[in-house]
Amino acid sequence: MQPTLVLPATLTLAQAREVLDGLALPPSSQGPWVIDAGALAEFDTGALSVLLELQRRASAQGAALQVHQAPPKLRQLASLYGVDGLLGLQPSA
Repeated sequence: MQPTLVLPATLTLAQAREVLDGLALPPSSQGPWVIDAGALAEFDTGALSVLLELQRRASAQGAALQVHQAPPKLRQLASLYGVDGLLGLQPSA
């Protein structure tokens, strides 16, 4: 089973590169890449940028992306930009 990648509480465009570089990405496609977005409290399109890049990298390795505990505002933002279908967003528990 793949480890869960946890997003920080704050993820804006200013932090996007640093957050992406700091995530320990799975080495191979042994299942879906699971992202825990439950801690996200302050975010903007930078969060979508990180998730889209993770989706691109997962896809390149033949893996799916699953975003768990996505805050409602993140799902709304993804829907507004038309990328909700790409990100496998799961509602908060």
